[in-house]
Amino acid sequence: MSLINNKNVYRTILIISFILLNLLLLLGINKTLTFLNTGAERTSMLHLEKETINSYLPKTIWESDTNAGRAMEANTLKEVEKDYLFSWLVKNKSFKDNTKLGIEDYYTQNTRANLYQTISHNKKNNITIESTTLEHHPKLDFYSADGQLVVFTDRNVVEFQKIYKKEKLISTVEDTATYKVMMLLEDGFWRVRHMQKMKKEVLVADTIKPHPLYTIQGQNILKDKVAYTIKGINYYPKNSAWDTFGPLFNLDTISKDFDIINKAKLNSIRIFIQYDDFGKADVKQEKLDKLKKMLDLAESKNLSVIVTLFDFYSDYTLENWTLTHRHAENIVSTFKNHNAILAWDLKNEPNLDFENRDKDNVLNWLNHMVSVIKKFDPNHLVTIGWSNSYEATRLANKVDFVSYHFYNAVEDFEKENTLLEKAVKKPVVIQEFGVPSYNGIWNLRGYSEADQAQYHKRIQALFKKNKLAFMSWTLYDFPHVPSQVAGKWPWQKIRQKKFGFIDEKGNKKQSFLYITY
Repeated sequence: MSLINNKNVYRTILIISFILLNLLLLLGINKTLTFLNTGAERTSMLHLEKETINSYLPKTIWESDTNAGRAMEANTLKEVEKDYLFSWLVKNKSFKDNTKLGIEDYYTQNTRANLYQTISHNKKNNITIESTTLEHHPKLDFYSADGQLVVFTDRNVVEFQKIYKKEKLISTVEDTATYKVMMLLEDGFWRVRHMQKMKKEVLVADTIKPHPLYTIQGQNILKDKVAYTIKGINYYPKNSAWDTFGPLFNLDTISKDFDIINKAKLNSIRIFIQYDDFGKADVKQEKLDKLKKMLDLAESKNLSVIVTLFDFYSDYTLENWTLTHRHAENIVSTFKNHNAILAWDLKNEPNLDFENRDKDNVLNWLNHMVSVIKKFDPNHLVTIGWSNSYEATRLANKVDFVSYHFYNAVEDFEKENTLLEKAVKKPVVIQEFGVPSYNGIWNLRGYSEADQAQYHKRIQALFKKNKLAFMSWTLYDFPHVPSQVAGKWPWQKIRQKKFGFIDEKGNKKQSFLYITY
């Protein structure tokens, strides 16, 4: 009896296993057929959705004119824009790497044949092209009744290229051109069928006139048409150095500091915005809110503010230009009408990146970024905070006033500053200067608090003699300094902690007597 029962159990197990195996087989066949019928998503295969978010966000504004043919649905317009921008991204990557990857997915057969020919020619001749587009202004011309064809004019596309031969840069090209574009809907995706390059068009100028509070006249900065001499200081709250807008942000603390600055007869501060901290291209609203509170407070205390953008940023490669453009646009357009802002300081000491990040890359990025900021905020001045007077002549024709940092001997100051003023013929601001009050074991040749006071007494006398604009470094000694600021070693960090006019306990140091002239 037990033998018969065992056979029944085995038979039941075999039947159930057979049924389960067939169910799994049918499920696998169904998934395979589904994949073959739908095809893999192009953007997931190429990781382009992530690529675009991370490295390609050109300014794209559709003109709202009526077009011949069928009216285009909003969702369809978004799909056309997405696939069109992907086509530029794919082409740019293909010309950089001389590969055909992705071309078939974003261009029709005839169009991609021309691209393949260009890629083959470049590969044969050891030519590579790095490029990006910065602006697109498409205007819909025609949308077919069957929804399969679209024609539009992309006006004044701003494109930047770097051309290499045998890995050596041979040319840098900035071009603005208009394109007539035809796209076809194939397999559920929009592909470029035709793209004709034409001359750029003359667009109607913006009729909105700027209303700046601060202006430039010769070698002077004016505030409301009256000469204004910057007497300022670089500012971080004592316990949140290099993290002003972090979790320790406190308006009461900042308000007390602003009162100290006011009573010291200073009229301006310089603050810092870190690219990563503010959210890169997707700027965080909470950070903008904190910045607004700080600017509102500064205005109420009658302090003007120089806002330094892109602190701790050092990637100037073409593929990331559009992200930095969106970062700058989001911030400066938000505060373009704020009266507390004296100027946008584009980058802190960018020349320190020349060696490791390629000087041409840095200068090209700076040059373009000045234009971006002025476009989205015509009301405020623009400067660049160079690390020394020798580099400060660079791009002087692009900025409104020239800023540099001075950490050399006091005896060298007048000569350096005079040479710079003669070279640039614009207002000059000594944007950072100072010495640390430290001469301990890690720096036996350093300065005592008395030495620091004597330094400020001497340099302020020179500022007064020549009626110069200045911003000292910095209000406080800091209990903590991040490693990325000065380095990780004790002898690097401890010096950076001791530049302040007020010590860690809140006591004014001897140098506070000479915080201004």
